[in-house]
Amino acid sequence: MKKRVTGIGGLFFKTKDPKATKDWYQKHLGFNTDDYGSTFWWKDKDGKDCSTQWSPFAEDTKYYEPSKKDFMFNYRVENLEALLKVLIEEGVTIIGDMETYDYGKFGWILDNDGNKIELWEPIDAAFL
Repeated sequence: MKKRVTGIGGLFFKTKDPKATKDWYQKHLGFNTDDYGSTFWWKDKDGKDCSTQWSPFAEDTKYYEPSKKDFMFNYRVENLEALLKVLIEEGVTIIGDMETYDYGKFGWILDNDGNKIELWEPIDAAFL
């Protein structure tokens, strides 16, 4: 397997008031926010449109469990199914089952510090 992580897919963090946080970032830093946060568009080295999501979550979210951290990273990957098989062989803890949506495939793992990591095989065109 050649490539694993190809970039950062998202930065997710807990906050007391997600709406106020989105409003602050919109006002002071110019983020183009919506219900989910803000999507940043960029081009990969081949000129393909790619996105990275910035999303504040409510403090009581269960989405990051079993991690106890106030953040979760999402990494863009190629061929998630193959990567998950390799990670299982390497003894990495897999959380739940892979999920597929019109905007890509998702899988979750724990790193060596117990941080939940979201792996995303994106279909960026779904957002265009």
